[in-house]
Amino acid sequence: MEQPISFEALLARDGRLVYTNKGVSMMPLLRQDRDLMIIEKKGQERCRRFDAVLFRRPGINGRVAYVLHRIVKVNDDGTYYIVGDNCLTGETVREENVLGVLRGVVRDGRTVDSSSLGYRAYVWLWGGRPGLRRLVQLPRRVAAWCWHKVRGR
Repeated sequence: MEQPISFEALLARDGRLVYTNKGVSMMPLLRQDRDLMIIEKKGQERCRRFDAVLFRRPGINGRVAYVLHRIVKVNDDGTYYIVGDNCLTGETVREENVLGVLRGVVRDGRTVDSSSLGYRAYVWLWGGRPGLRRLVQLPRRVAAWCWHKVRGR
């Protein structure tokens, strides 16, 4: 039986990866199992604030987890503070764990390049503003808390 090829191997071989996403951490930019991510292999240059990067993190039972999240801060020690567009908390990632950078999204057959005006506006309005996310998500969180309290009785 043939072993599946890793994202690292695909990026090393082809220089880019086109793949559907799993999970909701990058909504509304990426819809689970519907949109395609276009990831280019990371070069020698450092990533910048607001880049959405594919990185590798240790997963459960020693398996590797691949995650696409956005850099919201480049730390003084060279690490990145990364948060999903649909998340309120993030994590610190080391440079060597970053595999590639999001260069575009294919949605409903149309490619949106990460250098386009629409994409950059989205990043400026939503992706780089955790405070705005908290405000938008507040009604949903309050409703969930209330539902939990009602059911917990």
